[in-house]
Amino acid sequence: MMKKEARSSFWPDVQPELLGLVLLRLPSLADRVRLRAVCRPWRSNARLQPLPSPLPWLTLLNGTFLSIPDGKIIRMPAPDDAFCFGSIDSWLFFVHSDGGCSLVNPFSKATLDLPKLSIKWFEAIPRFGSLLQKMVVPLPLESSPGSLVAALILENGGTICMYRPPMATYLPTRRNQRSFDYVSDITFFKGKFYGLGIHDVLMTFELNFGADSKPRISCVKCITKYPTVSVILPKPLYSTYMTKKYLVECCGSLLMVKRHIEFTDTTCEHPLDCDRTAAFEVFEADLSTKPGQWRCLTTLGGQVLFVGKHHSKSFPAGESTGFQEDCIYFMCDYRNDAVDPLHDSGVYNMRTGIITPLLLETAAVPKHHGGQWRPTWLFPADAM
Repeated sequence: MMKKEARSSFWPDVQPELLGLVLLRLPSLADRVRLRAVCRPWRSNARLQPLPSPLPWLTLLNGTFLSIPDGKIIRMPAPDDAFCFGSIDSWLFFVHSDGGCSLVNPFSKATLDLPKLSIKWFEAIPRFGSLLQKMVVPLPLESSPGSLVAALILENGGTICMYRPPMATYLPTRRNQRSFDYVSDITFFKGKFYGLGIHDVLMTFELNFGADSKPRISCVKCITKYPTVSVILPKPLYSTYMTKKYLVECCGSLLMVKRHIEFTDTTCEHPLDCDRTAAFEVFEADLSTKPGQWRCLTTLGGQVLFVGKHHSKSFPAGESTGFQEDCIYFMCDYRNDAVDPLHDSGVYNMRTGIITPLLLETAAVPKHHGGQWRPTWLFPADAM
């Protein structure tokens, strides 16, 4: 009897230090949850362990989530009659069929309601789905939800919607100067609102609030020159190159990531099957001079980047995260029609220029069933 009791009490008595070593080797949120569910002592001791953020997920078009790089499919409840069109770290941006918008944290179940999108573009889901491009906020949502100011850029690159509940303001960004004709990406960086214009010009948008408390863009300034091209791509025989651009904050710096995609329109029987990402360029904004300069980078300083039209983020690399340094993770985000986000996806190594598959070789590639959601990166909160 005493031997049986000793054997049954061994696992709960595992020292917290050993439990911490195990947790550090479990970058998947699902695996961490399973470990904590073993017994109460493990759950309480696990709370004492400082851990890096768990592996990110990729939202699939049918409303499920794909864990990277193990390929596990996760299903979580989502608002009824709503579709995901972007994310902000561990929050999902939902648009409802009546034009209402909300930010939902699927882990804490917290919800922030946003004003309805009242312009006619948003009257029907099939029509406006392809127009919504990116939602950004200046601060973590958990820190000051009452003073939320969010920006939503539309696919046409000429309109930005500013939110400050219970109000929304639609702001055309076009000006007389050519640089303002199109905004390909936006972000908040160190409390300021930035946009990327044509010819890779970085712009700042100065915000103020009128007597009606509506957020407004009062001034737009170009603050960088054109960057120097660092990658020379071979000229394809039957196709051309399309370039996607992303703004990403990384270790206190603002980066521009240029993704070069070999793009085939008519020469292939199935054009979509012929598209492929060929290379990346990464530039850092040096704002210490006037005008600022784009400086070409060959390393990410121990970080990895996850880039996408609807959300981009830097992430620390290392053994505890399961990611290699100086790599860029990407998915297929450049088609307005519903496509498989894993079609043109992968991991680009900045040191070698080699692209490897996004999922592990042992992971089962999920079948593509289509849907209304848009592919975006979701970074799970490591809830205890």
